Amino acid sequence: MNQIKVETLAADVFAPFGDVMECLGEADKIINQGLCGRYHDRAVMDFSDGQAGISLFNATPRSFPYTLDMMERHPDGSQAFIPMTQAPFLVIVALDNDGKPGTPRAFVTIPGQAVNYHRNIWHGVCAPLQTSGLFAVVDRIGPGDNLQEHWFDSSFTVSL
Repeated sequence: MNQIKVETLAADVFAPFGDVMECLGEADKIINQGLCGRYHDRAVMDFSDGQAGISLFNATPRSFPYTLDMMERHPDGSQAFIPMTQAPFLVIVALDNDGKPGTPRAFVTIPGQAVNYHRNIWHGVCAPLQTSGLFAVVDRIGPGDNLQEHWFDSSFTVSL
């Protein structure tokens, strides 16, 4: 079985795969009579056609070691996962290698982070770690099949 070690999620390291959206540090704007920090325009949503839609995902928690046997991608649009709790979640991504995932990389979020996968980036499934995860998911809603899956011949083990 192939091994993947979890990395710290940081915007510069994650940039080839997508955007790290986080409300860490100082807010871009202070609004609502000074009582709310706005972390403005944190992801580039990219759709070939259709429109942006917001869905809610309620995912069962996963644990380590985690078995990665499948990845998916969306050729017609980016996909943002915004947790609605402060619990960490597992993020697995890979660049394309001739129509299949290249070498996967794994990250764990910290409270206040969300991710937006760029269009055509291979990624793992929604995987909260400590408790059930409720996520707002912003992605393309439109005609056609916007999902491709790749099942590995030999699975990967993801560990801390």
